[in-house]
Amino acid sequence: MSRTTVATIHLGALRHNLARVRALAGDAKVMAVVKADAYGHGLERVARAIDGEAEAFAVAAIADGLRLRAAGHRQRIVVLSGPDTPSDIAEMQRLRLEALIHHDAQLPWLARAEPARGLLRVWIKVDTGMHRLGFAPARAREVHADLLAMPAIDREIGLMTHFASSEEFEGRDTAVQIQRFREATAGLDGPRALSNSAAVLGWPDARGDWVRTGGLLYGLSVVEGRSGADFGFRPAMTLSTRLVAINQLSKGERVGYNGTYECPEDMAIGVAAIGYGDGYPRSAAAGMPVLVNGRRAPLVGRVSMDLITIDLRGIPDARTGDRVTLWGEGLPVETVAAAAGTISYDLTCGMTRRVLFVEDES
Repeated sequence: MSRTTVATIHLGALRHNLARVRALAGDAKVMAVVKADAYGHGLERVARAIDGEAEAFAVAAIADGLRLRAAGHRQRIVVLSGPDTPSDIAEMQRLRLEALIHHDAQLPWLARAEPARGLLRVWIKVDTGMHRLGFAPARAREVHADLLAMPAIDREIGLMTHFASSEEFEGRDTAVQIQRFREATAGLDGPRALSNSAAVLGWPDARGDWVRTGGLLYGLSVVEGRSGADFGFRPAMTLSTRLVAINQLSKGERVGYNGTYECPEDMAIGVAAIGYGDGYPRSAAAGMPVLVNGRRAPLVGRVSMDLITIDLRGIPDARTGDRVTLWGEGLPVETVAAAAGTISYDLTCGMTRRVLFVEDES
């Protein structure tokens, strides 16, 4: 069958969301996080849409920085994983990428860097409680002094941390992390970057000089029970397909692999051209909502590689070829993610190569 699964990327929504971040961020500069192929939306596509509107991009790997430079982008680019090998240092200097420094092993590499290749901007990652990457707070001053003594390191050294549970607006953990960061960096020169997307929403004390926004840029929320739209953001991706068949089944007939759904009455079952081979979650259970011509209908049976099946009893006028929306305007991806036992980031990042991506200015 010819695939009809389409991910529409709304460029206007990206720009709207960035403007909304600015309104929330006060005087802080915006570092737009475009790692993981811009959360599945397309790295070059997203960067082009907001070119010149974010002061910096943040990526997870040098290869993404290379792609952005090859596409002509001249903004500051921060590599959030920093250098992985000594040879990465020269490449980061060549591409004018900024390195996040989070481990002692990276320090001797930087000490041997050649100033003639250009000064390298760095950020020190302070581990205030996430316990993945970063120096212990007590090490921040020592590391800052060591980097200042290195001839190839730019004098402006950034200071960064990452929150473990900033989506819990009433929780205590983020407040503790903010205080640890302030104490560890007190008196040190350099810009501060604390806030991820959730912190931009719920922790104004953590704005610092920069905010790092990933999910919000794409209209995504990780706050339980709330969508990006609830905070004034617009979905930047609509995933849709078409009905390729409508079958009239009798009461008692079973649908899909292992017959997990039994028809409670004579009914119409729609078949839509999408499945886990496109990145739609196989964990989606019966009852997962989709939109058929803008009206909600529940998934029935198991998600297969290429197809899903839909209870059309509430949409008696449905016809083969009708549009089926899996998430987007009218059906937040957060709703789908919660029903699938995951988060919205997982779904948008999971689109496979056979999905057709198209751009829309809305």
